[in-house]
Amino acid sequence: MKQIRRRLLSGLLLLGCVLAAGCSSGPGPESAHGPAGSETNDALKFDVPAGWVEESPSSSSRKLQYRLPRVEQDSEDAEVVVFYFAGGGGTPQANVDRWVGQFQTPDGKPVSDKATTSHKDVNGIHVTIVDVSGTYFSSMGPMQGAGEPKPGYRMLGIIAETASGPWFIKFTGPERTVARWKPSFHSFVDSMKQ
Repeated sequence: MKQIRRRLLSGLLLLGCVLAAGCSSGPGPESAHGPAGSETNDALKFDVPAGWVEESPSSSSRKLQYRLPRVEQDSEDAEVVVFYFAGGGGTPQANVDRWVGQFQTPDGKPVSDKATTSHKDVNGIHVTIVDVSGTYFSSMGPMQGAGEPKPGYRMLGIIAETASGPWFIKFTGPERTVARWKPSFHSFVDSMKQ
Protein backbone atom coordinates (compact mmCIF):
# COMPACT_ATOMS: atom_id res chain seq x y z
CA MET A 1 0.00 0.00 0.00
CA LYS A 2 2.88 2.40 0.86
CA GLN A 3 4.43 1.63 -2.53
CA ILE A 4 1.21 2.63 -4.34
CA ARG A 5 0.91 5.87 -2.32
CA ARG A 6 4.52 6.83 -3.13
CA ARG A 7 4.00 6.19 -6.84
CA LEU A 8 0.74 8.13 -6.81
CA LEU A 9 2.36 11.05 -4.96
CA SER A 10 5.34 11.02 -7.35
CA GLY A 11 2.99 11.01 -10.33
CA LEU A 12 0.96 13.91 -8.92
CA LEU A 13 4.14 15.92 -8.23
CA LEU A 14 5.36 15.31 -11.78
CA LEU A 15 1.97 16.30 -13.21
CA GLY A 16 2.00 19.47 -11.06
CA CYS A 17 5.47 20.42 -12.39
CA VAL A 18 4.38 19.86 -16.00
CA LEU A 19 1.22 21.93 -15.53
CA ALA A 20 3.14 24.72 -13.78
CA ALA A 21 5.66 24.89 -16.62
CA GLY A 22 2.90 24.92 -19.23
CA CYS A 23 0.95 27.68 -17.47
CA SER A 24 3.89 29.98 -16.83
CA SER A 25 3.00 33.66 -17.13
CA GLY A 26 6.37 34.51 -18.67
CA PRO A 27 6.68 35.25 -22.36
CA GLY A 28 6.87 32.03 -24.31
CA PRO A 29 7.56 31.63 -28.02
CA GLU A 30 3.98 32.55 -28.91
CA SER A 31 4.07 35.91 -27.10
CA ALA A 32 7.67 36.69 -28.00
CA HIS A 33 7.15 36.20 -31.72
CA GLY A 34 3.41 36.34 -32.15
CA PRO A 35 1.57 36.69 -35.44
CA ALA A 36 0.87 40.38 -34.76
CA GLY A 37 4.55 41.18 -35.30
CA SER A 38 5.20 42.21 -31.71
CA GLU A 39 8.59 41.47 -30.15
CA THR A 40 8.90 41.00 -26.41
CA ASN A 41 11.89 40.87 -24.09
CA ASP A 42 12.40 41.50 -20.36
CA ALA A 43 11.64 45.23 -20.41
CA LEU A 44 10.61 46.55 -23.81
CA LYS A 45 8.07 45.61 -26.46
CA PHE A 46 8.16 46.70 -30.09
CA ASP A 47 5.95 46.38 -33.15
CA VAL A 48 8.22 45.07 -35.90
CA PRO A 49 7.64 46.71 -39.30
CA ALA A 50 6.90 44.70 -42.41
CA GLY A 51 9.96 43.83 -44.47
CA TRP A 52 12.35 43.55 -41.52
CA VAL A 53 14.14 40.19 -41.33
CA GLU A 54 14.59 38.86 -37.80
CA GLU A 55 17.96 37.29 -37.04
CA SER A 56 19.29 35.41 -34.03
CA PRO A 57 21.27 37.87 -31.89
CA SER A 58 25.00 37.35 -32.41
CA SER A 59 25.91 38.13 -28.77
CA SER A 60 24.29 38.06 -25.33
CA SER A 61 24.10 41.88 -25.13
CA ARG A 62 22.07 41.94 -28.36
CA LYS A 63 18.47 41.36 -27.32
CA LEU A 64 16.92 41.78 -30.80
CA GLN A 65 18.58 41.90 -34.22
CA TYR A 66 17.14 42.62 -37.67
CA ARG A 67 18.44 42.85 -41.21
CA LEU A 68 16.87 45.50 -43.45
CA PRO A 69 17.32 44.64 -47.14
CA ARG A 70 19.51 47.02 -49.13
CA VAL A 71 18.30 49.24 -51.92
CA GLU A 72 19.49 48.33 -55.40
CA GLN A 73 22.45 50.76 -55.49
CA ASP A 74 23.96 49.57 -52.17
CA SER A 75 26.23 46.57 -51.67
CA GLU A 76 25.17 45.75 -48.09
CA ASP A 77 22.00 45.44 -46.04
CA ALA A 78 21.36 47.66 -43.02
CA GLU A 79 21.06 46.35 -39.49
CA VAL A 80 18.94 47.25 -36.45
CA VAL A 81 20.13 45.94 -33.10
CA VAL A 82 18.56 46.41 -29.65
CA PHE A 83 21.18 46.21 -26.87
CA TYR A 84 20.82 45.92 -23.11
CA PHE A 85 23.73 45.70 -20.68
CA ALA A 86 22.92 44.47 -17.17
CA GLY A 87 25.56 46.79 -15.68
CA GLY A 88 24.06 49.89 -17.30
CA GLY A 89 26.12 50.63 -20.41
CA GLY A 90 27.15 54.22 -19.61
CA THR A 91 25.48 57.62 -19.77
CA PRO A 92 23.51 58.77 -22.82
CA GLN A 93 26.14 61.42 -23.63
CA ALA A 94 29.04 58.96 -23.33
CA ASN A 95 27.28 56.64 -25.79
CA VAL A 96 26.45 59.48 -28.20
CA ASP A 97 30.12 60.53 -28.14
CA ARG A 98 31.29 56.95 -28.70
CA TRP A 99 28.88 56.39 -31.61
CA VAL A 100 29.81 59.66 -33.28
CA GLY A 101 33.47 58.71 -32.76
CA GLN A 102 32.91 55.64 -34.96
CA PHE A 103 32.53 57.98 -37.97
CA GLN A 104 34.87 60.30 -39.83
CA THR A 105 34.79 62.42 -42.98
CA PRO A 106 36.24 61.02 -46.25
CA ASP A 107 39.46 62.96 -45.54
CA GLY A 108 39.79 61.42 -42.06
CA LYS A 109 38.45 64.25 -39.88
CA PRO A 110 35.95 63.87 -37.01
CA VAL A 111 32.27 64.32 -37.85
CA SER A 112 31.21 65.55 -34.40
CA ASP A 113 30.15 68.97 -35.73
CA LYS A 114 27.96 67.30 -38.38
CA ALA A 115 26.14 64.83 -36.08
CA THR A 116 22.73 65.84 -34.73
CA THR A 117 21.27 64.92 -31.36
CA SER A 118 17.65 65.35 -30.30
CA HIS A 119 15.34 64.19 -27.50
CA LYS A 120 11.73 63.10 -27.15
CA ASP A 121 9.47 60.98 -24.95
CA VAL A 122 8.00 57.74 -26.29
CA ASN A 123 5.20 56.23 -24.21
CA GLY A 124 6.73 57.63 -21.02
CA ILE A 125 10.32 56.67 -21.93
CA HIS A 126 12.87 59.47 -22.40
CA VAL A 127 14.76 58.93 -25.64
CA THR A 128 17.99 60.45 -26.99
CA ILE A 129 18.41 60.25 -30.77
CA VAL A 130 21.69 60.67 -32.65
CA ASP A 131 21.97 60.88 -36.45
CA VAL A 132 25.48 60.66 -37.93
CA SER A 133 26.91 59.93 -41.39
CA GLY A 134 30.34 59.41 -42.92
CA THR A 135 32.94 56.66 -43.07
CA TYR A 136 31.92 54.11 -40.47
CA PHE A 137 34.23 52.00 -38.34
CA SER A 138 32.12 49.23 -36.85
CA SER A 139 34.11 48.79 -33.64
CA MET A 140 35.44 51.52 -31.37
CA GLY A 141 36.38 54.03 -34.07
CA PRO A 142 39.28 54.86 -36.41
CA MET A 143 41.76 55.69 -33.64
CA GLN A 144 41.51 52.21 -32.09
CA GLY A 145 42.37 50.45 -35.37
CA ALA A 146 38.83 49.16 -35.70
CA GLY A 147 37.78 47.04 -38.66
CA GLU A 148 37.40 47.92 -42.29
CA PRO A 149 36.16 51.47 -42.95
CA LYS A 150 32.75 51.71 -44.64
CA PRO A 151 32.32 54.99 -46.53
CA GLY A 152 28.87 56.43 -47.17
CA TYR A 153 27.33 54.96 -44.02
CA ARG A 154 24.74 56.38 -41.64
CA MET A 155 23.68 55.56 -38.09
CA LEU A 156 20.48 56.42 -36.28
CA GLY A 157 21.14 55.64 -32.62
CA ILE A 158 18.57 55.59 -29.84
CA ILE A 159 19.15 55.57 -26.08
CA ALA A 160 15.96 54.71 -24.18
CA GLU A 161 16.11 55.50 -20.45
CA THR A 162 13.83 52.89 -18.86
CA ALA A 163 13.10 51.83 -15.29
CA SER A 164 15.39 48.82 -15.84
CA GLY A 165 18.25 51.01 -17.10
CA PRO A 166 19.26 52.26 -20.53
CA TRP A 167 18.45 50.33 -23.70
CA PHE A 168 20.33 51.09 -26.93
CA ILE A 169 19.01 50.77 -30.48
CA LYS A 170 21.46 51.15 -33.37
CA PHE A 171 20.36 51.35 -36.99
CA THR A 172 23.41 51.30 -39.27
CA GLY A 173 23.94 50.78 -42.97
CA PRO A 174 24.62 52.46 -46.30
CA GLU A 175 23.05 55.94 -46.43
CA ARG A 176 20.51 55.17 -49.19
CA THR A 177 19.33 52.00 -47.47
CA VAL A 178 19.03 53.79 -44.13
CA ALA A 179 17.02 56.57 -45.83
CA ARG A 180 14.71 53.97 -47.39
CA TRP A 181 13.98 52.30 -44.01
CA LYS A 182 14.08 55.44 -41.82
CA PRO A 183 10.26 55.86 -41.57
CA SER A 184 9.79 52.24 -40.47
CA PHE A 185 12.66 52.60 -37.99
CA HIS A 186 10.92 55.59 -36.42
CA SER A 187 7.66 53.63 -36.23
CA PHE A 188 9.57 50.78 -34.51
CA VAL A 189 10.97 53.23 -31.95
CA ASP A 190 7.61 54.97 -31.48
CA SER A 191 5.95 51.60 -30.73
CA MET A 192 8.33 50.98 -27.81
CA LYS A 193 6.59 50.19 -24.51
CA GLN A 194 7.69 48.90 -21.10
